[in-house]
Amino acid sequence: MAVLLLICAPLHLLTRLIADSRIFARLFLTGIGWLAGMDIRVHGRPAPHALLLANHVSWMDIPALAQAAGSAFIAHDGLAGHPFLKWLCEMNDTVFIARHERTTVAGQVAEIRAALAGASRLTIFPEGTTSDGTTTLPFKSALLSAIDPPPPGIAVQPVVLVYDEAPHVSWVGDEPGLDNFRRILARARSVRLDIHFLPPLTGPALAGRKAMAQAAQGAIRARLPA
Repeated sequence: MAVLLLICAPLHLLTRLIADSRIFARLFLTGIGWLAGMDIRVHGRPAPHALLLANHVSWMDIPALAQAAGSAFIAHDGLAGHPFLKWLCEMNDTVFIARHERTTVAGQVAEIRAALAGASRLTIFPEGTTSDGTTTLPFKSALLSAIDPPPPGIAVQPVVLVYDEAPHVSWVGDEPGLDNFRRILARARSVRLDIHFLPPLTGPALAGRKAMAQAAQGAIRARLPA
């Protein structure tokens, strides 16, 4: 992974000097997923220009969706406190948000709208944290204000991440991130993941941020294994 970063980072910086492209950031994330032993199967297609609303199970969700959808991401600002992780996130045009600072919501909404204008797809995990992958936590609708109403030409598309052994690979509770990372890399078996791109929301499901959150959560829960 370190060698892959040493190859991709300079090429990414050079590419950004001459074009607004994340191709090497996407290549790096795809390579991370492959080296972590991910076996990804994709069902359906991501909309050409979309805000993807996905359930959140593991750090592996990031390389998986970067590979399958070429997506940039919205992340909580806690990651920005780690300089190396912040730099890696910024390679892929991550938008950092402060979930607990209501006074900054208007500015965050503006950032998300700007990111949607510059990226073909942007992913948010409305749960705000990871679950064990067998169900979803309540979806937080506050930052869906950025797409209330959805900008012209932007689809709002639910995405379901289904891990074969979700409780054994999920990152939940008080487990340190580095411990989870090592545990995944130490697995003898691959990490099998099915990504389902569901139909974009339409009609009453787009009537407001709460309606979008409720509709997306319902669609995702319905697709998770019983």
